[in-house]
Amino acid sequence: MIPSRDISRLIEIMAALRTPVTGCPWDVEQTFQTIAPYTIEEAYEVADAITREDLDDLREELGDLLLQVVYHARIAEEQGAFAFGDVVEGITKKMIRRHPHVFPDADGKVAKPNKGNWDRIKAEEKAERAARRPAEEHTSKSPLLSGVKAGQPALVRAMELQKKAATVGFDWNDPRAVLQKIREEADEIEAALDKRDATELTAETGDLLFALVNLARHAQVDPETALRSTNAKFERRFAHIEHALAAKGRTLAEASLDEMDELWNEAKRLEK
Repeated sequence: MIPSRDISRLIEIMAALRTPVTGCPWDVEQTFQTIAPYTIEEAYEVADAITREDLDDLREELGDLLLQVVYHARIAEEQGAFAFGDVVEGITKKMIRRHPHVFPDADGKVAKPNKGNWDRIKAEEKAERAARRPAEEHTSKSPLLSGVKAGQPALVRAMELQKKAATVGFDWNDPRAVLQKIREEADEIEAALDKRDATELTAETGDLLFALVNLARHAQVDPETALRSTNAKFERRFAHIEHALAAKGRTLAEASLDEMDELWNEAKRLEK
């Protein structure tokens, strides 16, 4: 097996990796569910390479993301659901359908550019997808919230769900009321910790995060941007701890928590 610019070679490699006995044991045991987090991670890696304007990394990260598509398609093919070719056919069909101003119809006619056509076609596609879903799924979903995309990052989707609910008046009137809700959720987390109930702890942590997003929305703060900033700040301060210890000829493993905490506070003072 040698590298190739042909997509069929990547499909062959994935098939070989997923073949029982002769394939890779780790790859063979993976499912849609276990691979999904990697798919999300690779999408973020693509976005990060774009942010850094690193085209070499972008090429590599796009390959990693493509591998995820091939991976899911292979699992689906093994289950008799669909194959990679069906994925390609589906997206090409969608692109042709959504751009009647570029691609001629069966009569050779090309439509004039019109945003109304784009919205109409997307609405038709949405209705077709809804018709394919089980009837019970329709009754369990909110008509108002159904327009919020499910594939968004959780923080972003929480914000969009809250914004949509707010359009009909289902919202807090005072940001301080949201702050009180955050305190209540924190108390419920403490109770879950006392009970050592992992399921309840997960649920209450989610409630707290949702309330924090609500506060960010009322404060007109983008939670994703805020968290990215805090992540960067954490990295800077932790790096200070490592460098300060290294200057003393010591490692993180040799330092006590109190010593690391003191260096953390030093980093905070230096930033100010």
